[in-house]
Amino acid sequence: MFQNLFKKTDYKKLLEDGAIVIDVRNPGEFSMGALPGSENIPLATLGGRVNQIKERKVAVICVCASGMRSGIAKGQLKSAGIEAYNAGAWTKLIFSHFE
Repeated sequence: MFQNLFKKTDYKKLLEDGAIVIDVRNPGEFSMGALPGSENIPLATLGGRVNQIKERKVAVICVCASGMRSGIAKGQLKSAGIEAYNAGAWTKLIFSHFE
C-alpha cells in the first residue's frame, strides 16, 4: 500500500533520458547561481509557456529555492499532461545528484 509513498526519483536517469530542468525562481535569484544547463522560466510566466514545453515531449524536473514554487510548477505541468517532477531546492539537486 505504501511502497511508492517514499520512492526516490532518479533524477540522473531522467536527465540521461532527455529530461530538462526548469528553474522557476525569478531572474535575479537565477543569476546568483543555478544548476548547469537549467532553463529559467519564472513561476509567474510558466503558464504562458506550458504549450511550448509540452511540444518538447520530454520529462521536466522543476527546481527553485526551497521546493515551494517548484511544487506549484510541477502541478501546473502535470495538469497539462507533462511528465513533471519536483526536485525542490536547486542546491539540493546539484549536491545530491551531480557529484
